[in-house]
Amino acid sequence: MANKLKTHSGAAKRFKITKSKKVFSSKQCNNHLLTNKWKTNKKFGYWKEVVGATAKMLKNLLPYK
Repeated sequence: MANKLKTHSGAAKRFKITKSKKVFSSKQCNNHLLTNKWKTNKKFGYWKEVVGATAKMLKNLLPYK
């Protein structure tokens, strides 16, 4: 019987994998203190695709997504 794999909880909070197995990351610095930040900084950069060796590593960290 094979052991179950554990999902990396930090990666699960920051990345998501689509049905077509593409890895997307959310933009940082958008949780609090938003009144001090420029509108353009808050608007752009949501869910950019992660490619290459980094995406392969993240798929190993998120086995059941």
